Amino acid sequence: MARDVLVLGGGGREHVLAWALTRSPSVAKVVTAPGNPGTAELGPTHAIDPTDPDAVAELAARLGVDLVVVGPEAPLVAGVVDALAARDIPAFGPVADAARIEGSKAFAKAIMEAAGAPTGGAVATGDRDAAYAALERFGPPYVVKADGLAAGKGVRICTELDEARDAVDDALVRGLFGAAGSQLVIEEFLDGPERSVFGVCDGTEVVLLEPAQDYKRALDGDAGLNTGGMGAYTPVPGFTLSEVDHLEDLVFRPVLQELADRGTPYRGLLYAGLVETTAGPKLLEFNARFGDPETQAILPRIGGDLGELLWQAATGSVAGAELSWQQRAAVTVVLASGGYPGSYPTGVPIHGVEAAAALPDVEVFHAGTRREDDRLVTAGGRVLAVTALGATVAAAREQAYEATDLIGFDGVHRRSDIAAGV
Repeated sequence: MARDVLVLGGGGREHVLAWALTRSPSVAKVVTAPGNPGTAELGPTHAIDPTDPDAVAELAARLGVDLVVVGPEAPLVAGVVDALAARDIPAFGPVADAARIEGSKAFAKAIMEAAGAPTGGAVATGDRDAAYAALERFGPPYVVKADGLAAGKGVRICTELDEARDAVDDALVRGLFGAAGSQLVIEEFLDGPERSVFGVCDGTEVVLLEPAQDYKRALDGDAGLNTGGMGAYTPVPGFTLSEVDHLEDLVFRPVLQELADRGTPYRGLLYAGLVETTAGPKLLEFNARFGDPETQAILPRIGGDLGELLWQAATGSVAGAELSWQQRAAVTVVLASGGYPGSYPTGVPIHGVEAAAALPDVEVFHAGTRREDDRLVTAGGRVLAVTALGATVAAAREQAYEATDLIGFDGVHRRSDIAAGV
C-alpha cells in the first residue's frame, strides 16, 4: 500500500527530499510543512513552526500521514520525533536524546571516543582558562567550536593564538552564541579533504548512501567565510560507495551500538563528516539529518525506492536493504544572495528558474525563496540549488553551470569552481 508522507522543513534539503519521495513507488502523496514555492509544486504545504513538537504532531495526526520525514536539525533537537512517537506516528529522524549527536559537539565527541571510532583529540569546557590551556596543548591551526547549534557560525579555525583566544572570549565572555556557546569544544586540527557519508539507520543497522563532496567556503579556491555549503558533486573519485563500505564497521555500527547501550537507539539519517588524513579517515563531526547541499546532488542519482527505505528505518529494520544507483554523476551549484553568509537583502525578484529547469537532466531546488504577488523572490542566504546529471562529473558540471547562467537576481553570487578538475 502506498503511503502518505509529511516532509518537515522549508529549505533546499526538504525540496529534494519531497521531490525524491514523489518518485518513490511506495509513496502516494507528499505534503510539506512549512515547505517553500518548490515543494508547493509537488503537493500541499502547511504553514506551521517545524520546531513546535505539539503543532507538528497535531498536523500529522490531522492529515493522517503514514510517515513524517524530518529535514532540519532544530526540530529533532526540539523533540519533534518524541512528540510523534507519543501519538504512534512513525518518523524518520532521531529522538531528542539521540539528536544530541548534532546538538552537542561535546556529546558527539564522547560518543565517538566511547565507540572507539577514529577522531581527533578534543577538550570540552565552559571555563576560559581551561579553553586557553587546550589551545596551547593542541597548537595551530586552532579549532574553537561552540558546543550547541549556532546556525553554522559556531566554528572558528584560527592560525594565531591571539585570534583563537578571542574566539574563546566571543563565546564564553561576550556571549556571541548565547547558550549554544556557553560550553566550547577545543579540537585537534585534522588536515585533509573533508568527505560526507550518509547512513540510513534503524537503531542497529545502516545502509550507506553514495558519498558526496561539498564546498563550504563562500569564494572560489576555498577562500572566504564558511557557509552552509555552496555546492557539491557525486560520485567522488576514490571515495565511492564501494570504497567506503568499511565505514559501516569502523564508524556507523559502533556508534549506533554506543547510542543503543545508552538507551537512545538512533533511527534516522546519521551524517558522518570525515577528514581523509594521512592516517586514514577520521571523524570531524556528526549531523543528525541529511546534509545540504549534498542531498541535492545525491538523491537525484537514486534509482530505487527511497520512501520504502526510510519507512523500513523508521518502523523496522534496514538489514539487507539497499538502494540502486544511476550510473551517472551529479553536480549541484548554489545560487546565494549577495553578502551571504553575512547580511543580505531579501525580497529580490528572481527570473529564469523555469528556463533553467527546462534543460535536460536539470532540477532547480528552492532553498530561500517565497512568493510575493505571484512573483518569486529571495527569502534567504542560499536561494536556489541547481543540480544537473551527466555521464561524467565534468559533463554534469557543464550542464549545471549552463542552467545557473539562465537564472538571475540582483546580487546573485555563486562559486565558479564547483567540481572543477574532477
